[in-house]
Amino acid sequence: MRRIETSLPEVFLIEPTVFGDSRGFFLESYHAARFAEFGVKNPFVQDNHSQSVHGTLRGLHYQVRFPQAKLCRVIRGEVLDVAVDIRRGSPCFGQWTSVLLSAENKRQIYVPRGFAHGFVVLSEEAEFLYKCDDFYHPEDECGVAWNDPHLGIDWTLQQHGIIEPLLSKKDAANPHLRELTDTMLPADDN
Repeated sequence: MRRIETSLPEVFLIEPTVFGDSRGFFLESYHAARFAEFGVKNPFVQDNHSQSVHGTLRGLHYQVRFPQAKLCRVIRGEVLDVAVDIRRGSPCFGQWTSVLLSAENKRQIYVPRGFAHGFVVLSEEAEFLYKCDDFYHPEDECGVAWNDPHLGIDWTLQQHGIIEPLLSKKDAANPHLRELTDTMLPADDN
């Protein structure tokens, strides 16, 4: 198992050691002591599983009063996963990083508290699993527009035959980051 850095210092990938043979494979998807060595010390309290079709874009989501760190992976298909630092006072405020997560590469991304998170499905279908270190609070859910021009996220849509992503009504109405007041953004607690 190894840690792979991204362009944002606190967001990183975990690549598991995969033991495979003619029967299939085995890997540890979570091991508290080993993950703690990589900086994942949060006790996870909720596991989520979503299934989405090609072109579905979910995000960019976050919670303010109950921020969630997330450990994400794909068990079927492929997604482009995106994290955006939206913490008030962070030196990386407004910066984003993206990584490919797939059933094939078996990588996981760790997204700390205070980051907006989303993904777009690049394969025909994808199943996305993620652990959270706080519970989902619908009254605290917020979002940032996936296509905010000031963020300039490259979702690689055209390269994957996506003309317009499939969005929920809520995600289609998310505001731009510049439209959010300080009370609508998490603090940088680091």
